[in-house]
Amino acid sequence: MKANMRSSLTAPLLIVGFLGLSPQGAAAGCQDTSASGIDWQNCDKKLLMLEGSNLTDAKLGGTDFTTTDLRNTDLTGANLEKAKLVRASLAGSAAKGTRFARVEAYRTDFGGLEAENATFESAELQRSNFKDAKLTNANFTKAELGRSQFDGADVGGSRFALANLARADFRGASFSAPVDFDRAFFFVTRIEGVDLSAATGLAQSQLDVACGDDETVLPAGLAKPTSWPCKFEQD
Repeated sequence: MKANMRSSLTAPLLIVGFLGLSPQGAAAGCQDTSASGIDWQNCDKKLLMLEGSNLTDAKLGGTDFTTTDLRNTDLTGANLEKAKLVRASLAGSAAKGTRFARVEAYRTDFGGLEAENATFESAELQRSNFKDAKLTNANFTKAELGRSQFDGADVGGSRFALANLARADFRGASFSAPVDFDRAFFFVTRIEGVDLSAATGLAQSQLDVACGDDETVLPAGLAKPTSWPCKFEQD
């Protein structure tokens, strides 16, 4: 009897192993086709062509999307906390209210992403592209954004408190509402021609190490450095 019970329990595991799946992956539905509310948590989704998928309200925590094409995908309300998006493309995707907290997204393309009210808290976003993205009221608290690009992006109402913005480029970005830069790291941050008059949390020490010019507009009480430290900084 006990032998029969052991046999009945191990048979499904042998089948899963034969297919190259883990029991966890099988339970999570890793082989299921993309759909609203899909559970792909901790699944391996590297190097795939998923352009135009419907992943609304999907459970994608810990999923590995390294170098995957997610362009024009609907990620509205999805949870991607701790997902890997290294060199992936989410260009033109919808991500309103989406959770990107603590994702790994080096050199990732978020161009044209519609991510109003999304959270990127504590995310690794170095050298990522947010050109023309809609990031109003997004949360980038404690995010790593070194050398990221925001040309043409609307960041109005977003929070960059305690974020690493070293060499991030906000030239051409739109600040349609006050943005919070409380204690953000501004080393060589590109703010030439940017109107920061309504920004909150900015301190003189941050501006003294940033890259501005005569067209940069600062909040009342703050002054432009006598000489911006990155006069000869290369793009």
